[in-house]
Amino acid sequence: MPELPEVETVRQGLAQWVIGRRIASVEVRHPRAVRRHVPGGAHFADVLADRTVLDVRRRGKYLWLPLDSGDAVIGHLGMSGQLLLQQPGTPDETHLRVRFRFADDGPELRFVDQRTFGGLSVSEGGAELPAEIAHIARDPMDPEFSDTEFVASLRRRRTEVKRALLDQTLISGVGNIYADEALWRARLHGVRPTDALTGPAAQRLLGHVRDVLGEAIKEGGTSFDALYVNVNGESGYFDRELNVYGREGEPCRRCGTPIRREAFMNRSSYSCPRCQPRPRGSLRG
Repeated sequence: MPELPEVETVRQGLAQWVIGRRIASVEVRHPRAVRRHVPGGAHFADVLADRTVLDVRRRGKYLWLPLDSGDAVIGHLGMSGQLLLQQPGTPDETHLRVRFRFADDGPELRFVDQRTFGGLSVSEGGAELPAEIAHIARDPMDPEFSDTEFVASLRRRRTEVKRALLDQTLISGVGNIYADEALWRARLHGVRPTDALTGPAAQRLLGHVRDVLGEAIKEGGTSFDALYVNVNGESGYFDRELNVYGREGEPCRRCGTPIRREAFMNRSSYSCPRCQPRPRGSLRG
């Protein structure tokens, strides 16, 4: 599933192409793509016609496009969603779900989603911050993110450190890939109790989270298959820089020990047994 770097890459691409453009019409080709818009597809299309896109913003893994009406389009990519810019007349993608045409007859915005786990909706009056995503915490790339508040909140939690990093009400945008990468850099195992972290250790971990996310954004995110691409249909290249994720059995780039994979919340965690020893007393996965 796309994480913060992938969504931020899409946001940056959209910002170059849609800000200031007036929507001429919207075509909803699959109702599931707008299932979160309760009034339905026809209303979704009607309320967006003749509206101008003012900006492209992000909260965690969600995008929103403020409109001149004071409303906003909210987008979530899910597991396979893509927001693509295509010239009018370009053949439709197999899994095209929603098409935005603009009054200037320039490139269309297309929402393509093979598995239809993602979706679009309109937030009434949500231009500044849609109420539907206001509960999501700021991410560490946000200028208003508070390191001090995060460290204090993290250390108050009685949970495992990786679970805390994936808690979108504590810190947003961090998913399985980048949590594993940051924990490897911090030399922490994911099951370490958060309330056992010292303040400096928590601050160092946050620094590694921020570094990993920033480096991934520069590389356009991580693509393991053709489902994640930017607005031009191009893949990201951060997978070449991954130190642990997906590298089971390969030597740790720091100490040479084979990377281990462990079960975690119906997913997998990757870590180095030597650099990231399990805390004493923890159960083996």
